[in-house]
Amino acid sequence: MNVAKTLDATGLACPMPIVKTKKAMKELEAGEILEIHATDQGAKSDLTAWAKSGGHELLQNEEDNGVFKFWIKKGE
Repeated sequence: MNVAKTLDATGLACPMPIVKTKKAMKELEAGEILEIHATDQGAKSDLTAWAKSGGHELLQNEEDNGVFKFWIKKGE
């Protein structure tokens, strides 16, 4: 996967992972991929819903040692 930017939101509580994700997405071109690392349990549902409502595509998510990783492709 060709990741354009990686966002480290570990240790941040809701809503900061979403706030930082929105800001990082503004810096990307349509079709580029943002990788996000978060430790907040709510990030999974929050980022999934946010990506869908914003017209972005959640390509993949996984959990690795308590860190949730997401790959979101920026929409048009």
